Amino acid sequence: MLFAVKDGASKAFPWDNSMLSWQRTAFHFQPEKNWMNDPNGPMYYKGWYHFFYQYNPNGAVWGDIVWGHAVSRDMIHWLHLPLAMVADQWYDMQGVWTGSATILPNGEIIMLYTGSTNESVQVQNLAYPANPSDPLLVDWIKYPGNPVLVPPPGIGAKDFRDPTTAWLTSEGKWRITIGSKLNKTGIALVYDTEDFKNYELKEGLLRAVAGTGMWECVDFFPVSKENENGLDTSINGAEVKHVMKVSLDDDRHDYYSIGTYDEKNVLFTPDDAKNDVGVGLRYDYGIFYASKTFYDQNKERRVLWGWIGESDSEYADVAKGWASVQSIPRTVELDRKTGSNLLQWPVAEIESLRLRSDEFKNLKAKPGSVVSVDIETATQLDIVAEFEIDKETLDKIPQSNEEYTCSTSGGSKQRGALGPFGLLVLADEGLSEYTPQYFYVIKGSNGNLKTSFCADQSRSSQANDVRKQIVGSAVPVLKGEKFSLRILVDHSIVESFAQGGRTVVTSRVYPTKAIYGAARLFLFNNATEATVTASLKVWQMNSAFIRPFHPDQKS
Repeated sequence: MLFAVKDGASKAFPWDNSMLSWQRTAFHFQPEKNWMNDPNGPMYYKGWYHFFYQYNPNGAVWGDIVWGHAVSRDMIHWLHLPLAMVADQWYDMQGVWTGSATILPNGEIIMLYTGSTNESVQVQNLAYPANPSDPLLVDWIKYPGNPVLVPPPGIGAKDFRDPTTAWLTSEGKWRITIGSKLNKTGIALVYDTEDFKNYELKEGLLRAVAGTGMWECVDFFPVSKENENGLDTSINGAEVKHVMKVSLDDDRHDYYSIGTYDEKNVLFTPDDAKNDVGVGLRYDYGIFYASKTFYDQNKERRVLWGWIGESDSEYADVAKGWASVQSIPRTVELDRKTGSNLLQWPVAEIESLRLRSDEFKNLKAKPGSVVSVDIETATQLDIVAEFEIDKETLDKIPQSNEEYTCSTSGGSKQRGALGPFGLLVLADEGLSEYTPQYFYVIKGSNGNLKTSFCADQSRSSQANDVRKQIVGSAVPVLKGEKFSLRILVDHSIVESFAQGGRTVVTSRVYPTKAIYGAARLFLFNNATEATVTASLKVWQMNSAFIRPFHPDQKS
């Protein structure tokens, strides 16, 4: 992935060391120091989960990109290994950029990655483990014949990056796709190969969507229509749907589309044109980019990683000495109830960090009220909540033609008959800082409820050099379902999963007061008519062990 340096605020907030230290997460993956961005080549190999990532070993800003490497038994506790690949060849002198792993049927590992050459041309390169018998895969060899692919005619020298995991065709060849653009049209080029050294550019494009700009970090994988199990990337047939995901360089969001894959004609067709690639559904409506999935053959699941950048100033990043975290890895499956969206959910292993819990049943929140949720501390939490609107109010509320969009609304302060309601996380006692995670409900003209799930960062911090957005999207709530929400709070990151993961929002939050023991949790209901009943279970979360590897830890 190519990164544009963000602008800092004209006058930085006077952060002190205590505030900055609090921002570092306790159970999200990040290196010991410096800058990190895209997840690269995740896989499960010989008992270890491997995670590679875009890394600047020299500072807390983007630049000098190499591949960091860490391993884990459970994707929660991590051991940092030496750098996997550095920029030491003419074909990757300007950066060892994003790539993907493919594990062949014989167990051989293929790593394809983008290099930025000494002339800043984007080319594709091949690497493989120096010692495949080493479960830690510490040492890597770059193929002497690199680059294996250069930009084809008509493609810009800087518009050709991020090869996918390969999948098998019915002819026994391997197929990959690479993101690019033609003018303002985002495109996915397709190549076939038998040996990962020689490639055939296929006629046509896997998909092209006008107006979406450069496609980065394309991902392409099957999901089962029949059960929750993940599928190997090469699976195809009547029992699967395919997912195509792109990261849009223009707006820095990850979009996905569900559809069908025609292998013969090398074509992906979305089920719903309004949810085409790059224009419809997103993995996450907050800060989440350059994501990558892999098939975890150990537990038969598809696992999603995403880069969670910062929304503070570059000045603050340099002051604290690090920038960016990775999302909690998420399982991904087709929502078989709707058939039209994916479900994302934190991997089950995160529950191993749960400590003591507090349970609150049938908490009543009247219109316009804020109710304190009495827990020990509120900086590291796993929250599971359900909400109900009283039926009497639902029946008497008139139907409405109101349209609601999180990002253009007044946030949690904009009152309607049936919302907003939800939780205030990372709040201080006096509510000078708080970050609402909430539902907004409208009784539509046909009598059906239309629900949005949003996160409002506008009052999350008194600092003046952080980005404070209101983000979110519509979320399907089916007949008979309660409004359900799971929130992971880990210092400066909040990951929220509405309705079982149909809509997900990740926020970066930088409070100046609601930190350490001063952080609180509240239930709120800012509706004008409805009373909301909430039931919550809140776990305190332990910290993960994320530290350098020592040889005696190999077992």
